[in-house]
Amino acid sequence: MLLEQKEFHLDVTEEDVTNGGVSATDLLANASGLSRQKVKQAMQKGAVWLTDNKGTRRLRRQSKILFAGSSLHFYFDLDVLNTQVDDAILIADEKTYSVWYKPAGMFSQGSKWGDHCAINRWSEQNLEPQRPAFIVHRLDRFASGLILIAHSKKMATLLSELFQKKQITKRYKVIVQGHFPEQRITLDANIGNKAAITHATLIEYDEVNDHSLLLVDIETGRKHQIRLHLSLAGYPVVGDRLYGNDDFSDLKLTAFWLSFICPISEKEKIFTLADELQPKL
Repeated sequence: MLLEQKEFHLDVTEEDVTNGGVSATDLLANASGLSRQKVKQAMQKGAVWLTDNKGTRRLRRQSKILFAGSSLHFYFDLDVLNTQVDDAILIADEKTYSVWYKPAGMFSQGSKWGDHCAINRWSEQNLEPQRPAFIVHRLDRFASGLILIAHSKKMATLLSELFQKKQITKRYKVIVQGHFPEQRITLDANIGNKAAITHATLIEYDEVNDHSLLLVDIETGRKHQIRLHLSLAGYPVVGDRLYGNDDFSDLKLTAFWLSFICPISEKEKIFTLADELQPKL
């Protein structure tokens, strides 16, 4: 029977590490029944974790020396490991942080099942020189657009504080179903019993397809805020399978603008997407 999803948790014993020791690949292959090659591939994609006296973290190095008392955790999910996404695009490398275009379908961060389709992992693998990557804000998986990545814990804290203090401006372009009103609309329905405020302005209306292109600003950052607010107002986002009724299109929601005062240089930074990456009617 083909293995599709299963967890494996193994304690490394004294017997495992004597006589030259044993590799994580061998232990996990024996436990799962998968080939060593498949285990190695899953390891590279972030599905294997190691717990020892330093804590729990992803294990990617097949040559890592294992000690008795440590534990291996293998989260195997065939769908996750087979997932492929378009490449992210580097917009700006500011050394201590970078700005990327996250394509639709790419995750903001990985899960225990893997991280090869996450923007932070993409940044770690493709930025030169290589640097650690820390997520400071998120974008829905099926949304596209600009996302900030910090390259130190200090910078991650500084950027997170800017978000918490609402000192980072994010703007979106969104295509919705229906003819949106000409005047600017403020949507303020609570989300999860928390205040949420969205401002939407019509840019252009396509009468043939009955679609409206909107400029959207948000004062809060609740989960799925833009999608939920627009759906409640009667203008679901095109391609929204969760709050709309469109199962055939990609989600037409793009974060195209980021601006803030850099906590290092104290100068204003403005990042925008190239026109070809922005949604159009």
